[in-house]
Amino acid sequence: MLLSDVALVALGGGVGSLLRWGVGKLVPGSGGIPWSTIIINITGAFAIGYLSVLFSVEWHDRYGSFLKSAILTGVLGGYTTFSTMELDTVKMFRAGNAVKAAFYIIGQLALGVAVAGLGAELARGGA
Repeated sequence: MLLSDVALVALGGGVGSLLRWGVGKLVPGSGGIPWSTIIINITGAFAIGYLSVLFSVEWHDRYGSFLKSAILTGVLGGYTTFSTMELDTVKMFRAGNAVKAAFYIIGQLALGVAVAGLGAELARGGA
């Protein structure tokens, strides 16, 4: 592990976290649904699907270069927010909204996988 890689991940993570914070401030929740978390996770899933194919990055090889360290691990890792999605689900469940909580988490997971696949397919020149 090189110090330059650590710096790239840290810088990218800071940028991604600021982007997540900005989207969170701009996009209000409504009806008890945190729309900003959904938008963040779905756009992040699309971006990583697209960029990983565009730049031929395999899942086991996403550390080391500027693109891999700063963008995929740093920016997109700092931008997406799986833990917030899980906490939101717990809060919905505890508030007595078990059905909403189930649709929220299952829907994001299914949509996230779908848009990551769509991003990958678009990067391949399909769709």
